[in-house]
Formats: sequence, structure tokens, C-alpha cells
Amino acid sequence: MSARDEIFSNIRRSLGVRAEDTARGAIVRNRIEQARAGIRPKRGEGDSVKRCNTFKMQAESVSATVTFVDGTANIPQEIARFLRDQNLPPTLRMGEDNRLTALPWAGTQLTISHGPSNGDDLNAVSHAEAGVAETGTLVIVSGPHNPSTLNFLPDNHIVILRAAGVVATYEDALAAIRKAYGKGEMPRTVNLITGPSRSADIEQKLLLGAHGPRRLHIIIVRE
Repeated sequence: MSARDEIFSNIRRSLGVRAEDTARGAIVRNRIEQARAGIRPKRGEGDSVKRCNTFKMQAESVSATVTFVDGTANIPQEIARFLRDQNLPPTLRMGEDNRLTALPWAGTQLTISHGPSNGDDLNAVSHAEAGVAETGTLVIVSGPHNPSTLNFLPDNHIVILRAAGVVATYEDALAAIRKAYGKGEMPRTVNLITGPSRSADIEQKLLLGAHGPRRLHIIIVRE
């Protein structure tokens, strides 16, 4: 008997129930399936335009920068502009995400590298699966297509987010991920990122970049 089986056996013994009690099992399953949704804030609700505008406002309130582009073809030029305006080198690391690798990078002077970061990269780009309007939070899943090291090691993190992927609440975002990946195929890690890294541990003075990127630039793509 595994430790897990032993724990459940002890629980059933204390409750005076049997594992093969199908009627009780059906009641539990029905209760889980019919559970009512909890209270959700209305701040993120509205049509796509309103959700995107709320997301932008919330993200900017925690020191992220947000811009809109029309169509994916304009993403490379916007990234080049951001790096240039911040006086940053024209280098960029990304994973294997086809939504990024297929973009027209040749139209820029950016030097592109691929794969996880070892901590030496100044700039990285990832693609978010969703954005949560109520808090301006990015939802990024892990994998070779978007290595988690790109979220936390480079000083400057650029994230691409489809306007259609901006939802009202966390519940909506998690439901979208479950629908996209399905049972048994969920990514190992789902990172929720709200603004650049920050800490006020030292003398209560807010410091950006304490434990990760000091800049977070979000590009919302209208298609």
C-alpha cells in the first residue's frame, strides 16, 4: 500500500465509510461538478476593448509598460523601438514558440538567440496564454516554447499578449488554459506575473528588479 492509499484508508476508517461505496462516490462527484462559482470582481468585465483598457490601467499601476499594435507583423518593430528608447542593446532571447519564431525579425537589427536563459541575457520575450483584466496579470505557461527562466532572469522582460486572450478574472484565465491543454496535458508550471519584480524589504523603499526583471513591457496585439 502506498502512502497515499494509507492516508485515504485512514480517513475512510475514521468516517466509517467504504471505498467501494458507489452511491457515496456519486454524491461527491455531483457536488464537485455542481459547485457554485465564487464571488468574482466586476472590475475586469466588459467587451474586449474594455477588458484590454482595464488590463492596461492595472498593469501600468504596478510599473509595467503597455502598448498596442495592430497585427503580429508589427511586433518586431515595437520590440526594437522599446529597446532603443530604453537605451538597451538590440539583443533578444526567446524560446521555441512558433508564434514568436515565425515573426518577421529580419526587418529589424535585433540579434536573436533561442532557448532558456542562463542569467546572462539582458532582454527576453515570451508569449502569454492569457491576461487578467482585474489585476493586469499575465498568465504564462512553462515549456520549451516559453522557458520559465526567461520570465525571471533577464533584466528586461517583453511579453506578447493577444487582445482576444485578455479575460475578466483569474477563473476565466484558468478555464481557458484547461480548455486549451486538456486533462493530463496541463503544463508543469503556470506563472502569474503582475508587474516587474519589486521589493520594499530594505528600509521600506520600493526597489524594482529585486528578484527578477526591473522592466516589464507588454505588447497587446489587436488582430
